[in-house]
This record gives sequence, C-alpha cells and structure tokens, in this order.
Amino acid sequence: MALRRLGQIFVDLGFINDDQLEMLVEEQTQNQGTMIGRVATDMGLISEDELIQALGEQFSLQTVDLEGVTPPKEALETLSDAMAQLYRVIPLQLNGGTLTLATCDPQNLSMQDELRRFLGREIRLLVCSEGQILKGIDKFFNAESESIEKIINDLENDDELKRATEALSSDGPINLSDVNELVESAPVRKLLNMVLLLAIKDHASDIHFEPFEDEFRIRIKADGVLFEMVPPPRHLAFAITTRIKVMANLNISERRMPQDGRIELMVGGHPVDLRVSVLPTMFGESVVCRVLDRSVVSLDLNNVGMGPEIMSSFREVIERPNGIILVTGPTGSGKTTTLYSALSELNRIEEKLITTEDPVEYDIDGIVQIPINHDIGVTFASALRAILRQDPDKILVGEIRDLETAEIAVQASLTGHTVFSTLHTNDAPSTITRLKDMGVPTFLITATVEAILAQRLVRRICPECREEMEPTEEMIVELELTEERIKDKSFYRGAGCASCNNTGYKGRVGLFELMLLDDELRDMINENCNTDDLRDKARSKGMKILRDIGIDFIFDGTTTAEEIIRETVLDA
Repeated sequence: MALRRLGQIFVDLGFINDDQLEMLVEEQTQNQGTMIGRVATDMGLISEDELIQALGEQFSLQTVDLEGVTPPKEALETLSDAMAQLYRVIPLQLNGGTLTLATCDPQNLSMQDELRRFLGREIRLLVCSEGQILKGIDKFFNAESESIEKIINDLENDDELKRATEALSSDGPINLSDVNELVESAPVRKLLNMVLLLAIKDHASDIHFEPFEDEFRIRIKADGVLFEMVPPPRHLAFAITTRIKVMANLNISERRMPQDGRIELMVGGHPVDLRVSVLPTMFGESVVCRVLDRSVVSLDLNNVGMGPEIMSSFREVIERPNGIILVTGPTGSGKTTTLYSALSELNRIEEKLITTEDPVEYDIDGIVQIPINHDIGVTFASALRAILRQDPDKILVGEIRDLETAEIAVQASLTGHTVFSTLHTNDAPSTITRLKDMGVPTFLITATVEAILAQRLVRRICPECREEMEPTEEMIVELELTEERIKDKSFYRGAGCASCNNTGYKGRVGLFELMLLDDELRDMINENCNTDDLRDKARSKGMKILRDIGIDFIFDGTTTAEEIIRETVLDA
C-alpha cells in the first residue's frame, strides 16, 4: 500500500494549513534531495516533536521519548558503535529474538532488512528525534577502537568458542553442521560485521584477513596505505574466513584451492559489493575483500580531479570518432575510475558503448559490459573480436596485456572505432616504448594512438591538522628544486589528529599528465627517437609532467613532499 505523503499528514494533523503546504513544497523543490520534514522544521513551520509524530503516523510506527531512558546492557551489546552511527539507531529492548530500536530515519526503508541480516534478529522500530538519537549514541556507545577491542577481549575469554574452533580448524574432514553453527554464532558475526562496517565507513578499498603461525592479522587499505586493526585471537582465523566464504557462496569444505566470490551488501541504504579472493597458505586461508562502493566513487569527469586545461583537452580527445586513448599508471592509481567517468560522459542514446573488463567493477546503465573469463577462453583478445561484430562506436578494453590484444585494438581503431584501454607504464612518453616492446609496428602506433594520460593518486594532507614545515635538504634534492623555485614558497604536513587517525592524511587527489600526439611527435616516433627526447618535445609543447604537477600541489598545501617523491618518477 502506498504511503501517505508527509506534507499532507502535517495538514491532516493540523500542524500547517494548505497555503503553508504549498509554500513548503515549493521550498523543497528548490532544495532537491532535502527531506520535506527537514525543510518544514528549518522554516519553523513545525517542531521536532510534531515531525516525529507525523513520521510515526506515516509509517504506522510508535514514537518514543528517550529522555531519561537507559536501555538494558544486553540490548546495547547487540550493536557496535559503527553500526549505531551508520544507521543512527539506539537499541532499547531485547525480547527473545526481537530487538527493539529507536530511529530518527524511518524513511530508510531498507534499514530493517539490513539490520536483520547483519544481526540475525527480528527488528522492531520506534521513531524518535534526531537530537535524541545523536545524544544517545554519545552516551551509550564507546569509541570505535574501544568497541572492537572489547569484542576481541570477549572472544579471547570465550573458552567454549576456542574449543569449537580448534576442533574444526584441523586439516581433517569437517562436520558441516558444526561449521554452520560456528559461523552463525553471535560473536563471530558481530566481529566480522564490525570490521566490514568500519572498513566501509572509512572508505577502505580492501580488507585483508591474514593467518600466520602465531597470529591472525586484519588490515584495512584506505587512501592506498594498509593499516592494521586490533588482531583477533589466532584460533578465530578458521571461523572468520569460513564465515566470509559462506557469505560469498564459496565451497567451505575446499581449503586447498584458491576461490573467488562476491558478497552483495546494503549498507546505510546504498549497495556495496565485496569481491572476495581466498588463497590457501601454510597457516590457513588468506582472504582479501575488494570493497566496491558506488556511493564513494563518483563516476563523473568533473570529480576526477584534473586541472581545467587537461580536462578541456581530454574532453576534446574522447569525442573523436576513432583512435586509441590510453590511460597508464600502476595498480590502484585510479585508471579504471577515469575511464568509467569518460564513458559515463559519452553514454548517450546515439552512441553504442561496449566494455570488456576483468572483472566488471561497476554496472553502468546503457553500456554493454562483458566480463573476462579465462577458464572458458573469454580473453581480452577473443572478446574484442566478438565486440567488433556488435556495431560499437566506443570500446573499452580493460587492459592491453599482449600483442594479440594490441593488434585487434589497432584494427578496431583503423576501422572507425574509438578504443579506450590501460597499460602499466611510469609516464605517458614511455607508453610508446612499451607498445613497441610488445611488437606493435611503429607506423600503426602513430596511425592510431591519439592521446596518453598518465596518472597517480597521492594522499591529501588532513585539513584539520595541516601545518607548515621546513623542508629537508634531502627533499629539495629529490624534487630537483632550485633555491629560486622554493623562494617564498611553503611546505606543509599533517601533524596527525583524531579526524585522520593520526596519519596526517585524509583522502586522495589525482596527478595527471596528458600527452596529445600531433604530427611532429608522430614523426619523432617514426624516427625511433628515445623516450627522453619525446618527453622533452612534449614538454616544450605544453605538457606538464607528473612531477611538476605534484610540486604545485606541495606548494598549495594539498599534499606533502614525501608523497610526491614516493609516487612520481624522476625525469632525468
């Protein structure tokens, strides 16, 4: 049954009149994305209590006043701090298998299902004000680190769980009913849920579960750097990895072969994909989960971070009717995100776009996407051949790995298609040498390659704790800076604070080097000039190299000298 509109409920309850409702709807239209209840309270048309009453009426939920309420300990222990903050809920009562929660966000219709799946309990919701929820979270929940430490401490002292895990983690045959009972146990679920939620909340790209002889490590990669979490007891390695395998629909009885799977979660109302890789090691199975969260990655060229000049040139080149456009850089430098963003911009009804990827990371409406499957012979080369029979206008090849793929990409370009792809090279000019080393004839490179974009990701200095610093002599030498260049310039660093987990960095920014091939550069390539000469000529035509763009970021306080030294190569 369709829900009654909240604005009409305000009128029915006598909080506002029809004229005020019309004014309210007009105001909400101008503030797209803002809930009508929030607009009404901001305008002073209704009070917070009246909003809660109307929300309860809309969703047929009871309201609750948390003033003076202290939930029982067993109810509070069902939820971690991360989960309470993410869903903005306070547990009020645990009655058998049903958990009663107070929420200020009943419009989040997927919340009940998500929490039911995470906690393994039936969920009953009551509505209260946002202010009371935030006050309750501050009052009843510890800091995240204390919270996870408490869970791990409880697990270390659970002798029954220890005996169960040690009995099952031997190399012999396993009793599947015992395994299912173990992986569904509350402590194991609670720890894994906590790790996943913290990782997603911190915008992590990967979560590593690593068994060693005497310890079981959990590490999270955020902003391109691994951070270790409080390690759980070693005997829980089997239980946690098996729980992940169950969630990813993998074979839990197979512990000698690598396996790949996928976990689909709804977290905070948006979908999160976990790509799971399981690898047998000497001391158990190592698991790495790649976190693909569409709410974090914005597939929009305006948000990639290119400067206006490079953005203008790149936009012009991707609109060309044919040719090859290459994006280069090491693993994890954002190549795929840049290409997806370019394709999203080109995704128009009059264009046919096809991609072949290993694997398909994000589903984009309107683009035909083909996953690579080496087991059945679907390689980049074979998929690309088939794609050419599908009448495409623009083609994305996940990566040019060999001569066969390169040759078909060249043929596709020569027959009137625009081909996007990636390569692993240090900078834009050295990509030409890489293609030659693969065996692509020089005349075909100059006939088809239109542009090469090299990129890196460097960590941003945390804005909360940024401070000026004196550069060391070593930094100045490494960056090849002259006294004249650094005169009146400042260097910065992050001192470390709670906002950035004492790392001094928060978020990342891209460095981009775009080399557009013109007739003069093509002549030089045909004459087999070396990479240094090609780079010098491109720079004389206005190409800014990665190192120079990085130095600009140092001087404006975006990043540190250490980051630029680590991520960019010397051009000497």
